[in-house]
Amino acid sequence: MKVAIASDHAGFRLKEQLKKTLDELALDYEDLGTFDETSVDYPDYGVKVAKGVADGTFDRGVLVCGTGLGMAITANKVKGVRAITAHDVFSARMSRMHNDANVLTMGERVIGEGVAADVLKVWLTTDFEGGRHARRLDKVHHIEQENL
Repeated sequence: MKVAIASDHAGFRLKEQLKKTLDELALDYEDLGTFDETSVDYPDYGVKVAKGVADGTFDRGVLVCGTGLGMAITANKVKGVRAITAHDVFSARMSRMHNDANVLTMGERVIGEGVAADVLKVWLTTDFEGGRHARRLDKVHHIEQENL
C-alpha cells in the first residue's frame, strides 16, 4: 500500500507524528507538504493528496489541518475520493468497512497524538466489507457522476 500524507501549518506537528506511525507499519508513503509551520492554505495540500488517490498514484491519503474538516471538504471535491474525518477508532474502522473511505482527515487541535496513531493504524488495516455496502457505494458513485 502506498500512502500520501500532507498537512497545512495547523496540522504540521501531528503530520510529523503520523509519519512515525507509517514507519512503524512499514508502509510506503510520500509527504506532499507542508514542511514547516509557516501559514499556508489547506486546499493547496488537500487537493494534492486527493488527486493522487483519485488517479491511482496512491492507495490511500492522510490529511491533517486544525480540525480535519477543511481538508475533508477539499478532498471530497475530487471525483473518486471518499474522505472522512475521524477522531476515534470506531469511526475510522466503520469508514473503511462500510464506506471504503480512501482519504482520512484529522485535526491537530482536536485529537491527541496517541489516539491519532491508533485511528490511523485501524484505518489503514481495516478492509472494506463489500456486500450490501458495495451496492450503497454504487449509488454514491452514481450521484458523484451526475454532480462532479
